[in-house]
Order: sequence, then C-alpha cells, then structure tokens
Amino acid sequence: MRVLIACDKFKGSLSALEACEAIRRGLGEGTEAGLCPIADGGEGFVDAMVTALGGVKVHAPTHDPLGRPIQGSYGLIHVQGVPTAVIEMAEASGMWRLKPEERNPRIMSTYGTGELMRHAVEVSGAKKLLVGLGGSATNDGGAGMAAALGVRFLDVMGAELQPVPAELEWLAVVDEGGRIALPEILVACDVDHPLLGERGASAVFGPQKGASPEDVVFLDGVLGGLVAVSGGENEEITPGAGAAGGLGFGLLRFAGARLVSGFDLVAGALGLRERLVEVDLVITGEGSLDEQTLGGKGPAGVARMAREAGKPVVAFAGRTLPVAAPFFDAMFDLAAYGLPLEESMRRGGELLETRAREAADLIRSLAGA
Repeated sequence: MRVLIACDKFKGSLSALEACEAIRRGLGEGTEAGLCPIADGGEGFVDAMVTALGGVKVHAPTHDPLGRPIQGSYGLIHVQGVPTAVIEMAEASGMWRLKPEERNPRIMSTYGTGELMRHAVEVSGAKKLLVGLGGSATNDGGAGMAAALGVRFLDVMGAELQPVPAELEWLAVVDEGGRIALPEILVACDVDHPLLGERGASAVFGPQKGASPEDVVFLDGVLGGLVAVSGGENEEITPGAGAAGGLGFGLLRFAGARLVSGFDLVAGALGLRERLVEVDLVITGEGSLDEQTLGGKGPAGVARMAREAGKPVVAFAGRTLPVAAPFFDAMFDLAAYGLPLEESMRRGGELLETRAREAADLIRSLAGA
C-alpha cells in the first residue's frame, strides 16, 4: 500500500511533520508512506516553504506586539531565480509571544511584522515577499506594519500617533510620503472575512485575543476610521481583509499586496498534486476538523486535490465534527480516548500513532490493499 501523509499542525501539540511521522509509525512497516507536511499562511508556513525550496532562515531584530525588542526570523528562498522572503506575521506579532494576562488588542501592534518585511527588502535584497497570516495577537488593521515601512498616522493637530487602536481612535491624516519602495507582495491567507462588521476582524477574532464586547465595538470603530481616513479602493470588503486583525487590509491598502490561498501556495511549492498521482490513498489531518475546515483550510484542500486525482482520503484530528465529514472517506479523532484536553495534547504523538495503528486495517481496505 502506497500512501501520502499530508498533515497540517495539531496546534499546541504537534508540528505538521511530527503529526505525519506519528501516523507513519502507526501504519507500520508494511506501508510505503511518503510525508508531505503542509501549512496555510499560519504557523509552519516558513518551514514548509524553506524545506520545499531549499532556502535558509534569516534572523533579524524586531519587536513583539507590545513593542518589546525580540529576535525574529524569516525564510529566504529563490523562486525562478528571484530572491523571495517568506514571512509569518505571527513570528513577531503572534499570540504566542504573549502571556494570557497580557492580551489586550487595544494596545497591540503589527510593527514587528513590518520590521521583518523591511529587513527582507533592505538587508536581504528580497525582490518578492510572501507574507503568511494567522495566529495574530493584533487588531490594528495593519497600521503597525505600515508604520514600520514609513507610513505616518497623524491626529488633527499633526502629531504622530502610535499605530495601536488606543491611539488610532484620534486618526485624522495618513501620510504615505515616507513609505519605502516595496517589491511584489503575495499574502497567504485562507480566511475570507472582510475587515468590518459582524464577520469582520474585531467581531470574529477579537474575543480570542482578549477583547471584551465593549472592546469589539471600539476596535471595529477604529478600523472603520482607518478605512475612512486612508481612502483606497474598497479594500476593506475584499475577502481576507479581516485576516490577522485586519493585517490583510493593511497589506492591500498600504503595501499594494495581493491575497492568495496560503494552502495553494504551499501545495504548489511542495508539488502536492503531482505526488498524489503516485499513491493509492491520501491521509491528512490537523488539530480540529470543524466549521473552519469548510473554509478551505489545509486538510480540505488536500481532500479536494485527492478527489480530483480519484484517490480516497482519510483524516486524523484531535477532534472531529460531523460538518467536516463530507470531505473525507473516513475520519479518526483522538477525542475517542476520552482524555482531558491538556493530557491529550501533551501525549499527541503517542495517541496519534496508536489511532493510526487501530485504523490501519480500514485504511488498507479503502486503498484496495
């Protein structure tokens, strides 16, 4: 039996590669299993692209969401001879940089992400940027990122504002005269939320970042003000503008970027479609298969490609919900063991290997082996 194991990360438990390896161990020696760790624009995006295309990691000083100095990194690859930087916004501006009690999107900024972009252009000589969205702690509409690139945000008296929502409430003028020259920027984004309103950045993702109901109203108002003052061409309604606390909007409006599917970008670099043709069955998975899977996240993308290639596809996850079932021939979850969530995540590799071993006979029958 030949299988391709193409898992995304099990967030907080296993990297994409660790998940793939655990399933391979569970299937045993009689299975010819190729590994293809995947990512969308979130965690693992840089590693997936650097691994696929033989790049390097570049380290650079930057700042976390609260403005504290940190050491960050990004990938540098060559695509058809073009030096290309691969940047995860969560590297500098992600939730993982904060303690739970520090979460407060009113005072968080994407400035550090902009610093990494600037370093890639000015120091590493990147002629193209790939920016992955996901895992953000911020809700600044990309103002911090833009400020790091030279955009100034001013109040009615001409005083410069810090690019955080608590100060952007007073925004009256956006001065883009000092923005550095930027190359082509592609933004890897696999959510379709607009910037504003009930499906926007503040309402949907704000509570995950520590926003109270009052904060959500305030933040949405600040982002609306940013749209009104900065002008533009209706970027705020573009699907994905609300990603990463509105960084999708900021990259469109202030950096001339273009939004693309993160999964499709990574899958193309990995040659996933070509590898599917060579196997009998495809295995995918991630931490949770739920409503968000419907939005085209990694495993759904793998399933779509597998169907197009006429291959059966099964999925493993920490938990599965019935809404995801139509994508797969079978789903297996770790919740079946009935363990507390914390223990299940801590023992993720062991449990995933065991679950794959238990499912091996059914997988072989689906593969026709």
